Amino acid sequence: MISSIFILVFSGILFVYWFRYTCLLMLRSKTPEDYAARVVEANQLSYPSVELRLGEDGWDQELGQLLYSLKRDYRVLSYLLKHAASVEVGGSTLEQRMLMIDFKIMQWWCKLSQYFSPSLSRAAVQEMAQVLHNLANAMGERVASTAE
Repeated sequence: MISSIFILVFSGILFVYWFRYTCLLMLRSKTPEDYAARVVEANQLSYPSVELRLGEDGWDQELGQLLYSLKRDYRVLSYLLKHAASVEVGGSTLEQRMLMIDFKIMQWWCKLSQYFSPSLSRAAVQEMAQVLHNLANAMGERVASTAE
C-alpha cells in the first residue's frame, strides 16, 4: 500500500517535471524565420508591450491590466489557430496544446505568487508572453505555408 502511494506520487512528480521541462524547451527553441511580428501587427496583439512593461518600474501596480491584455491575446490566438486553414488536421498540434495548458498554469501561478513574491509573478507573466509569441509564430507559419 505504501509502496503504491510512493510510486504514484513519484510518477506525478516526474510527470510535472517532464511537462515543465518540455514546455521550457519549446519556448526556447527558435524557428529559422520569425513570423510573429506579422501576426502581432495584423491582430493588434499586446504581448510585446507587456514584455516591455515588465522591464520598467511599477509594473506590479498594473498586473491586472497586463494579465487582461495577455488573456485577450490568448483568446485571439487560440481562436485563429483553431479556425484558420492549416496543414495540420484537427487544429492545434500537441506542442501548441501543451503550451496552451502551460499558459493557463502560469496564469494561475501568477495570481498565487503575486501575494508572496513579485519576482515569481514577473517570471510567470514573462512565460505567458513567451507562450503567446510561440503561438503567434505558429500562426504566422501556417499563413506563410498556405500562401506558398
